[in-house]
Amino acid sequence: HTIKHGKVIPIINVDKLWSLVTEQTRLWYKEHTEKAPIIDVVRHGYMKVTGKGHLPEQPLIVKARYFTKEAEAKIKAVGGVCVLSAA
Repeated sequence: HTIKHGKVIPIINVDKLWSLVTEQTRLWYKEHTEKAPIIDVVRHGYMKVTGKGHLPEQPLIVKARYFTKEAEAKIKAVGGVCVLSAA
């Protein structure tokens, strides 16, 4: 088969970001607010973070190849950071 669009970008919504870490990890970072978890979505098989859904009021660091404007705004609104990664 020929693929007409040679580029497939797996996406994840911001409301699913916390599902990539365990519940125990989320609760630990909720108590220790001086630190934030680093969620590398590329390591979990996703490339793009989209802005659908809500994030809990808990800061986090998200590494991805692409971010939509909405996703970036929502992550920064809860005190998080968006890190672009090429790998």
